[in-house]
Amino acid sequence: MTRYDVVIVGAGHAGAQAAIALRQAKFAGSIAVIGDEPELPYERPPLSKDYLAGEKPFERLLIRPAAFWEERDVAMLLGQRVTAVDAAAHTVSVGETAIGYGHLIWAGGGSPRRLTCSGHDYAGVHSVRTRADVDMLMTELATTKRVVVIGGGYIGLEAAAVLTKLGKHVTVLEAQDRVLARVAGEQLSRFYEGDHRAHGVAVRLGVMVSSIEGGGDRVTGVRLSDDEILPADMVIVGIGIIPEVAALIAGGAEGGNGVDVDRHCRTSLPHVFAVGDCALHANDFADGAPIRLESVQNANDQATCVVKVIAAGNTDDVAPYHAVPWFWSNQYDLKLQTVGLSIGYDDTVLRGDPASRSFSLIYLRGGKVIALDCVNATRDYVQGKGLVVAGSSPDPARLADPEQVLKDLV
Repeated sequence: MTRYDVVIVGAGHAGAQAAIALRQAKFAGSIAVIGDEPELPYERPPLSKDYLAGEKPFERLLIRPAAFWEERDVAMLLGQRVTAVDAAAHTVSVGETAIGYGHLIWAGGGSPRRLTCSGHDYAGVHSVRTRADVDMLMTELATTKRVVVIGGGYIGLEAAAVLTKLGKHVTVLEAQDRVLARVAGEQLSRFYEGDHRAHGVAVRLGVMVSSIEGGGDRVTGVRLSDDEILPADMVIVGIGIIPEVAALIAGGAEGGNGVDVDRHCRTSLPHVFAVGDCALHANDFADGAPIRLESVQNANDQATCVVKVIAAGNTDDVAPYHAVPWFWSNQYDLKLQTVGLSIGYDDTVLRGDPASRSFSLIYLRGGKVIALDCVNATRDYVQGKGLVVAGSSPDPARLADPEQVLKDLV
């Protein structure tokens, strides 16, 4: 049986960062990364932006080139899926093969949530999660005129923006009464709805999908709950992810919507950690509530935290995970940068004029700044981080004044 000192399950941002950080920390033991895609670790966010638009080749998405992993003696076991974890034996199973580990870092990420209605499996119905997803989607673009995007979150809106620029007629369907309802305040939602409509996207709110219609084996439309049928040559589904933790939970780890981890990203199993999209953790910037964070920042910072714990001999003598969340989204000429978490906000302050296409929405809870959404306002994003970290309670009137330098309010 092959054994590695550290086995990393998942070859995304979190898995790659764990391997990189181990070698940066002068870890001399053996390392293996097991990934279910055939590609080396690559950046996922550009898939729905630059890659789909044809503006960036896949090679530029690679987190590190092949030579990097070879030179640092990181075994890349790609195109393989872990099906079981035996914590007592310190092994993971890949098919019939058992691989031993000293420490296991679970960075499994998540798989796209699929539609469950009839017709969900027609050709032309796509998710945007992997390179293979987008490559398949791109092969159909030449014969596609009408696209229906199901889900008004970031993935759906980013795909809508790119496809609109490619000349497609796009309709976005959102079950809630506004887009970005789970992650942003109403003012930001309405701004993005208006901008997409100005670019020709039909944004439909408060609508439910009943079924996917097809002819032969291919999608021809989307039936809504009121029986209206929207013609479609392609359907893109962006309704969230399901954390990939089944094998770990079956192996005895505690969890449900993700795997439970402590402040040092340890699971309930000995010598087993979890990081990234699948790790359910108490986050200081969510008022200590247990959450999963689907972001590059969280993936990288949790992986770095785990490496420090391993390098210290798996003790509590290192600082627990405490990193300010940040996110970004590119749509048309709009660059949205978010710092902090707006969960549980009870007030907002608008800074600047949305009509100028450069403004910030600042979120407060109990008078304290907890997050900022900054649209084409990088200075606010950079300086606003200090407000979030400090839990500052500035005068709302000063926050709203674009002439007021935010760093002076910390």
